[in-house]
Amino acid sequence: MSSITEKDIANFELLAGLTAKEHGPFCTYLIEKRYPAGEIVFNEGDKGGEIYFLLSGEVEISQALTLPMAKSAEYDSRAKSIIRLSSENGPVFGEVSFFSNEDKRTATVKAITDCRMGVLSEKDFFQILVSDKQVGYKILLNLIRIVCNRLVTANKNVLKLTTALSLILEK
Repeated sequence: MSSITEKDIANFELLAGLTAKEHGPFCTYLIEKRYPAGEIVFNEGDKGGEIYFLLSGEVEISQALTLPMAKSAEYDSRAKSIIRLSSENGPVFGEVSFFSNEDKRTATVKAITDCRMGVLSEKDFFQILVSDKQVGYKILLNLIRIVCNRLVTANKNVLKLTTALSLILEK
């Protein structure tokens, strides 16, 4: 039995529009995990398969600055912090691995403070969606909004980078 309650997940954007009763399956299937400050939740490139609900604390999401070009020991593994997420905003992360062909994590997530998370497996996530089509529709609509908002932000960041690079190259 999960120790995660409806109150714990009431304000998550992914669950917007759901009733307290519709939160029930999430409370049942979410597994509570705790990560001390400084611990890596998962690394970019790891196999995915779970979505994380940040119940308390703060995490930092980062990505490698360069793409691996060859199997070289001299690979530049520096990372760039993309965003910090706080539990105050009811964030979820890790969902990209559910829908990508490679089933790989696209970023590294590190606990900045002590964190409490609810972890939902891909199998349980889709079981919830299939078991109640109306709940499934609401969740997928919310997920599409979340992913689209992240895509818009990423596009703006790419535009800023290309603008800065073109200004530097013009000099």
